[in-house]
Amino acid sequence: MSAPLLLLYNQPVLPPDHPHANSEYDILDTVADAHTALRAAGFAVTKLGVNTDPQPLLDALAARPAAVFNLFEGIATQTGTEVSAAALLEWLNVPFTGCPAATLAVGRDKVWAKHLLAAAGVPTPEYAVVDSLSAPPWTGEWPAIAKPVYQDASVGIDQGSVVTSQSELAARVEYLFAQFGGPVLVERFIAGREFHVNLIEDRTGALTVLPASEVAFRPDAPGRWSVYTFTAKWDEKSDEFKGADIRTAVKLPAPEFAALERVAVRAYRTLRCRDYARIDVRVSADGTPFVLEMNPNPYLNSITLVDGLKANGKSYEWLVAEIAHAAIARGR
Repeated sequence: MSAPLLLLYNQPVLPPDHPHANSEYDILDTVADAHTALRAAGFAVTKLGVNTDPQPLLDALAARPAAVFNLFEGIATQTGTEVSAAALLEWLNVPFTGCPAATLAVGRDKVWAKHLLAAAGVPTPEYAVVDSLSAPPWTGEWPAIAKPVYQDASVGIDQGSVVTSQSELAARVEYLFAQFGGPVLVERFIAGREFHVNLIEDRTGALTVLPASEVAFRPDAPGRWSVYTFTAKWDEKSDEFKGADIRTAVKLPAPEFAALERVAVRAYRTLRCRDYARIDVRVSADGTPFVLEMNPNPYLNSITLVDGLKANGKSYEWLVAEIAHAAIARGR
């Protein structure tokens, strides 16, 4: 066995019948797959799931692992702990895989990320921030889409998220404030193809953009917006899920992939990602790619990432070992 690793993850806290439980319990599959891959690569791995009490993590770090393989996504009832865990590792000078705490914080705040992307000249849909229930007039094009700023995994995104008038926007803002609190991000709805672009780094720091995956919305869904809602993402029995196929490792014409690649790399570098991340992009009718958001902590075993690796002649097991070695090297 080589260097000892601590495999850190968030122990689920939601009851299995909670409406958001699927998005939390998925971490257990990711942990199992990562653990198997790390053991096969020769690492001595200890798994640790923590939730509301950080003391078990502090106790485990006292043994000074060579690195932490960080799969911690935050406690469902205290989602900001995703950032807290990484910040604690940085404070204790323990190397870990994945994005640093500052990037995780940006990824949790859609407004902060939009400000940074826009300031860096990364194409992103025009937007406004609503800080109170009194939604200011939307001056952009209709339709628009309203999102809770601090949620991920499409929580708070449904068919009602897309609005076509000021009155609809005001009603949606009121709903989001009641359900999630503020602020609310409003942006121009880009009616076009949606791609998830995974980027990875090997232990040398070389950055690779994997073949993109597409959310292939069914065109024959009358009265339904082409939006990757929470239902479309998590409810396998729903019509929305069945009408939003994920096509992995899509072969795009070279100019189209090059355009996706350019904006994805700019977004990755602007937001200071590390090891791996996913950039979500919409391509408008005229071929312009717009960055919607960045996920700094995507599922490592997602089919979009795994199939993208395969298309590039790499494996999931290779990536897991590479980022583990990279974290250990940072510790040295």
